[in-house]
Amino acid sequence: MTASFSNLQLAEPLARAVAEMGYESMTPIQAQAIPVVMTGQDVMGAAQTGTGKTAAFTLPLLHRLLKHENTSTSPARHPVRALVLLPTRELADQVAQQVKLYAKFTNLRSTVVFGGIDMKPQTAELKRGVEVLVATPGRLLDHIEAKNAVLNQVEYVVLDEADRMLDIGFLPDLQRILSFLPKQRTTLLFSATFSPEIKRLAGSYLQDPVTIEVARPNETASTVEQHFYSVTDDDKRHAVHQVLKSRGIRQAFVFVNSKLGCARLARSLEREGLKTTALHGDKSQDERLKALAAFKAGEVDLLVATDVAARGLDIKDVPAVFNFDVPFNAEDYVHRIGRTGRAGASGLAVTLVTSNDGRLMGDLEKLLKRKIELEALEYDEDKPKGRINDGRRHWREEGELGDPRDVLDAPPPSRERTESRPPRAQRPAAAPRDPFFDQPYEAPTAEAAPAWDAAAKPAGTRVSANIKPKRKVAALFKSA
Repeated sequence: MTASFSNLQLAEPLARAVAEMGYESMTPIQAQAIPVVMTGQDVMGAAQTGTGKTAAFTLPLLHRLLKHENTSTSPARHPVRALVLLPTRELADQVAQQVKLYAKFTNLRSTVVFGGIDMKPQTAELKRGVEVLVATPGRLLDHIEAKNAVLNQVEYVVLDEADRMLDIGFLPDLQRILSFLPKQRTTLLFSATFSPEIKRLAGSYLQDPVTIEVARPNETASTVEQHFYSVTDDDKRHAVHQVLKSRGIRQAFVFVNSKLGCARLARSLEREGLKTTALHGDKSQDERLKALAAFKAGEVDLLVATDVAARGLDIKDVPAVFNFDVPFNAEDYVHRIGRTGRAGASGLAVTLVTSNDGRLMGDLEKLLKRKIELEALEYDEDKPKGRINDGRRHWREEGELGDPRDVLDAPPPSRERTESRPPRAQRPAAAPRDPFFDQPYEAPTAEAAPAWDAAAKPAGTRVSANIKPKRKVAALFKSA
């Protein structure tokens, strides 16, 4: 039987906010974690991405913090009571928005701090006092060093997507942050996957945690339909067009492995008629937030992204995810396809596999514990055209002879330039080669004295054999 939010003993302001947001039935991680967190125990929770981990730790924390709520304007009356740490800026911003919605009818204050933007507005929020602080590790350490954030009254710590924080090297930052916190606290660790490193981290900072696993580690959601198509590098963009058309898909994530490839692919798809935006680590935070906002609002069809968008982003009703590149890390496949089929909805995951992806596919089969059968994709339209750089500073149209490399976003040649160029058959022949340059090199039989030396030597001059003659060199200018 599915548990209902109405059966939880949540405080009235929280229950009202949950009802207003349309929450009715709890997901498995919510049904198991919320009652445990409400008792104040440490929790180590694992669940498939997209199953509502944010509500699983936010609602019980807010419930327990209501005893501290007050209407005082003094910052001293609003110290940081709960700290939520996340690996990426987008995920931190998303969780902060959820916290504000849940705490809408309470007097609890919350804010978020992350890098890529000015610290001054964040400092002003912290100086006002907040009970719930959502942060990324790097920017939080900046505020701690600037004495903007005081964490000596923290009662609850949440490490969300902890495996991702370890993957990108946040362990030293986490250790420093946790050293500023009181030892008597409740620590919650949530992650889509559990690894030996995560278990060691939990053993160091959690006290007798309750382990909650609602799915086999690294298992993909059953609501996602997965397809693996065998393609060539040249056919990848054509395959994206074909699947979008045949399935009637209007929006999708497209994941690539590199920032440069992300930018190039986004511009190529945009040139081929699809409204596209890119999201990768080289973009400013303002550009990244605008790209997400445009995708959420339905203003763009495709969000081309690196794995910076593979974790935790909750965008409702995204029907499909394309793995344009097979991920280097097999576990990232689970997180990528978790952007679709969220909260029980159905979704489609398409992975484009080339002949060079054998090792990566082997790693993925080990992770999923099954043999992956590659499918052939039938095309019913011409390939999208684009200009191709063949690697030798030469641009050619796609389909011409040559070994294609990268599809770039340079504009196509102008019509006037194309029409004015003579056909290949009418181009003038190359000038004949000088036969002198085709002859092999022959060394001279005897070294002859230079003409200028012979002319300068006076006739009939006798020099003693014991006197070494001076070496003559050619003069640039003759003396007057």
